[in-house]
Amino acid sequence: MIQVEHLTKKFGRVVAVDDISFKIERGEVIGFLGPNGAGKSTVMNILTGCISASDGKSMINGIDILDDPSAVKRMIGYLPENPPLYVEMTAIEFLHTVCDLKNISRVKRKVEIEQVMERVGITHVSGRLIRNLSKGYRQRVGLAQAMIGKPPIMIFDEPTVGLDPGQIIGIRNLINDLGKDHTVILSSHILSEVQAMCERVMIISKGKIIASDTPENLSHHLFGTNRLFISAAADREDVEKTVKGIPDILEYQIEDGEEAGAVNVKLKATENADIRKAVFSAFAAANQPLLMMRPIDLSLEEIFLDLTRAEVEL
Repeated sequence: MIQVEHLTKKFGRVVAVDDISFKIERGEVIGFLGPNGAGKSTVMNILTGCISASDGKSMINGIDILDDPSAVKRMIGYLPENPPLYVEMTAIEFLHTVCDLKNISRVKRKVEIEQVMERVGITHVSGRLIRNLSKGYRQRVGLAQAMIGKPPIMIFDEPTVGLDPGQIIGIRNLINDLGKDHTVILSSHILSEVQAMCERVMIISKGKIIASDTPENLSHHLFGTNRLFISAAADREDVEKTVKGIPDILEYQIEDGEEAGAVNVKLKATENADIRKAVFSAFAAANQPLLMMRPIDLSLEEIFLDLTRAEVEL
């Protein structure tokens, strides 16, 4: 669906995007992450035809955007960080204007506008001036304009910025719904939202793609599987004695468990060591029943900070 090959963008001597290549398949929901100034918005602006690349190719459904920009733009719905809304118009007037810009016939537009407004939940405010709408409803109007014309690809740049928790949940649910029948690229600084909505993440730093995988695989591949969480039915002193007798454990942290009489332990072993069998055997021999054992995956925030730490600290 989306194929980028050796894409480069320079602004004078500044290289904003540095020879990147990636592919996004039909129906994927992708989180596009990076520190401020890493090149995220530049890539999205190139994909949507807002700016041109200095070098490389951007192809949407096999069409190079430079060869047929109009055809490519019809396949993409774009919600920039600050939606370009005409605040002196009502929501429905604005969507009619969007239909004019997208060359949607007057015969088809009435039904399409009604369907889009219902889907994003703005039907009841369609007659109000956009300037009088809340931030959340303005974002929904922005989403509606991106959906006009039924584009198969949706690109969202910080769609929940400035929203309260209730509004964020509403936008998240809407994007999850769109992901059922669209290819979605989502850029956001709220990484917990990205982790909740996206099947795969791409992380860009200093203009280069430095990681592309599921959050779970990034955690495993980049940082190993040597962290374990256990809950045991025993007291702290006995648990600590058992833990100290298990080979390959580098660090441990013991806390009171949620259940009465239980203790929680976070274990870190030597690199690539699989200590599950040793842990199970040690606690069984000590007659300290294990109530739970599971690997500890790093959060997307931890992965992001670790991969981009050098740039963030500058």
